[in-house]
Amino acid sequence: MSPDNLAELQHYRWPGNIRELRNAVERAMIVATGPRLAIAVPSEHKTAACHRSEKLVDVERDHIRSVLDSVRWRIRGVGGAAEVLGLPPTTLETRMAKMGIVRPKAG
Repeated sequence: MSPDNLAELQHYRWPGNIRELRNAVERAMIVATGPRLAIAVPSEHKTAACHRSEKLVDVERDHIRSVLDSVRWRIRGVGGAAEVLGLPPTTLETRMAKMGIVRPKAG
């Protein structure tokens, strides 16, 4: 192992504890092709995103907004957000009202 790789391993928080470390070492040993072992250190950004605690309603709200943005806030009809989400338009409108999702003002 290189000293830099060892330092990276020591500075990573290892939220999965010893199991995560063991899996990383095993994976590196399986795919190793040269004389030096290189263990991939998980990205802190990916780990933080995976372990953040979000309520289901927050995830649903973000997803609905994302779909609405992708269809330019069209709710009904072919290619509308309701169709993309697999919901009746009235159900989508009810959820939007309950979650406080409103169309942003143009400008």
